[in-house]
Amino acid sequence: MSIDQQLTTPDRDHAHDSAVTGERSDLLETLAKHRHFLRFTTRDLTDEQAGLRPTAGELCLGGLIKHVASVERSWAAFILNGASAFGDFTAMTEADWAQRADEFRMLPGETLAGVLADYTEVARRTDDLVATLPDLNVTQPLPKAPWFEPGAQWSARRVVMHIIAETAQHAGHADILRESLDGAKTMA
Repeated sequence: MSIDQQLTTPDRDHAHDSAVTGERSDLLETLAKHRHFLRFTTRDLTDEQAGLRPTAGELCLGGLIKHVASVERSWAAFILNGASAFGDFTAMTEADWAQRADEFRMLPGETLAGVLADYTEVARRTDDLVATLPDLNVTQPLPKAPWFEPGAQWSARRVVMHIIAETAQHAGHADILRESLDGAKTMA
């Protein structure tokens, strides 16, 4: 699939898949909408532009999409495997945090097309999981992290809602980055 097709073709829409109805259809349709807005911010950009940091922050469009893909991949793994999908955040080293920071950058050799293709594959796997998971009420204990209450658990439903919120929040960040690059707007 070309980069233009990736940007203009919405995710596979399970809302129209007869096997996926009701709440799951609503969740997947909402997630697909926000994924589309995020990807759309990269339309007509070069790899170099996707790696630029046009604001005072560290974010670039390519890195932002890498981060969202990584987060979605990890949360989908959490639904299936629990906290081991993340590890113990309280035991992370400086090297671990530096590697995590690379999620927000376009590294040498990375391309916008490659980042978008990875995100498309992550989205496909998440959509398949949500569509086929026997029960959205299944819960897992959250990993050890300073930002999670000790002993808290999240259901698969809550994880999917978190993925939607994370994607929507970062689509907004992407709008700011894109407008800062060249004035282009997602919804104007």
